[in-house]
Amino acid sequence: MIDTILHFRVVENKDWATVLFVISFATIALTKAAFENRFAEFAKLIYSDKYTNVYKDGSHLNSSFTIALFFVQLLSFAFFIQIALANYGYASKTDWILFLQIITFLIYFVFSKFLIEKIIATAFNIEEVIEQFNLQKVIFRTYIGLFLLPINIILFYYDSFSRDFMTTLISIVLISIVFTYLVSIKNYQKVIFSKLFYFILYLCALEIAPYYFMYYWFTKGIA
Repeated sequence: MIDTILHFRVVENKDWATVLFVISFATIALTKAAFENRFAEFAKLIYSDKYTNVYKDGSHLNSSFTIALFFVQLLSFAFFIQIALANYGYASKTDWILFLQIITFLIYFVFSKFLIEKIIATAFNIEEVIEQFNLQKVIFRTYIGLFLLPINIILFYYDSFSRDFMTTLISIVLISIVFTYLVSIKNYQKVIFSKLFYFILYLCALEIAPYYFMYYWFTKGIA
């Protein structure tokens, strides 16, 4: 008599990710159609500073263009974080509940930080500086997020890539973020230096401390 051994087949559900990728590209397409000239200048950001010079007023932070692409940026970075965690063996990249947790955390972190920045900027009387500085950061990080989107798609549906590749990619993203951060400071150096003391306090309280505590919490949590 032959014993039959049944093995459960684990089927990974990737439909939710496909829907979100489609929504992301649809958002980009609609934004491009609605703001054709602005999107064209934004696309040249890697080699031209015309966009940052034309749209440098802090009021553009609340524009439909910025908000739509910021939404895509959040999705892109959430996917990138989950794929990175999966590559290092801490999670599954097809876990949609984890994705919800990551993007919820990102939204909570970004908006909490934004509100605290507004309070501190008002207290230090540097609202205009911080608004323009934040707009620059959002512009550059959105640009990085859009570049990551097609890379995320490849990494999500393709399993055979090494940890070394992921480590290199993470390093490139982090270096790009730091570089664009320094560019933002350079673009507003005259205004920043006029209020240097308050800006240093702002950097320590809201640009260094939160990321340090996040790193500390994450490394302790997975140790």
